[in-house]
Amino acid sequence: MGMKSLFLTAMLVATSTGLVNAQTAQRQVVEDGGTGPFKSEVVGDASCPGFTVYRPQNLKEVVARQGALPVIVYANGACFNNNVEMRLLLSEVASYGYVAAAIGPYDEADVMAQWRGVLRSAFPETKGDVIMANGERIQPLTAEEKKAQQEEQAKQREKAAKNAKKGKKQQPAVPQFRTYPKMLLEVLDWLTDQNAAQGSEYYHCLDLDHVAAMGQSCGGAQVLGVAHDPRIKTCVMLNSGIGDMEMMGSTKESLKNLHTPMFYMIGGPGDIAYANAQKDYERIADNIPVVMLNSKDGHSGTYYEKHGGNYAKVVVKWLDWQLKGRVGQSAIFLDDEYLKMKFPDWQGVRKNF
Repeated sequence: MGMKSLFLTAMLVATSTGLVNAQTAQRQVVEDGGTGPFKSEVVGDASCPGFTVYRPQNLKEVVARQGALPVIVYANGACFNNNVEMRLLLSEVASYGYVAAAIGPYDEADVMAQWRGVLRSAFPETKGDVIMANGERIQPLTAEEKKAQQEEQAKQREKAAKNAKKGKKQQPAVPQFRTYPKMLLEVLDWLTDQNAAQGSEYYHCLDLDHVAAMGQSCGGAQVLGVAHDPRIKTCVMLNSGIGDMEMMGSTKESLKNLHTPMFYMIGGPGDIAYANAQKDYERIADNIPVVMLNSKDGHSGTYYEKHGGNYAKVVVKWLDWQLKGRVGQSAIFLDDEYLKMKFPDWQGVRKNF
């Protein structure tokens, strides 16, 4: 375990003993706080530096009006230690009355700058035009740019081969991220302690009987790694599936540990997670309700669109149904005609309902 992980664990242990109450150190508002009934904010907390919290502004006032809010624990694509790429979606979800704790320290990086490179290098050909939330139209890498990229990669391989012949060991690059599935449970522990601690910003604000674990791509593997925890009441798999892989300690055997309704939101055949998600769907036991929706958005979904795009809309509907008991939100998951009316290009399957 690296020093950063040790530091995070130490902070969480300290918090769990009641030594440190939540201390908001940074905050920002994204896209005017979302389109939901409660304007959201993004918060960095000094007592939990390895995570970012997305929540309604004026949290105590919202809870006084609505009651305690359901909780989401979120793991990032690539299992990255940064959640900026999902900032639009998580801010939007929070505006509908949720508190989401995402792996990765608070960061004020430009969301559009993060997405620009991702989209150009992995352009979703099945989608056509790609327009980001700021109105910028993204084009795929040109032939010249692809050639330059390939040439640079070839140079790096050649250099590594020469060093190997000379007996020189190439120093591995310092990893840009180091996260692990249990972090989702660690931050859930932190939230649980804060909810019980008088003086905490979260005191009696959280509905810990209604918790979702959500992850995108590699983050979905981390969700499967903790899905056995009885506190988790539903799992949301975004552009993710384990298939026959082993990732973050999860394998197809992890599907046997599921005990809650599952939602897979996949980007269609153009999504690199598509085949694995199909295998998961077939393998999930007959006592576990599961819905899979497929769009044509590829592996990047709609997370770079205004307010997280259509993916954010269906995530809110799933959470409202599963965590708030709003049965009216279930139509898009259970009724093919309604799904086709709302999203003509999408397809859906379900079982065990």
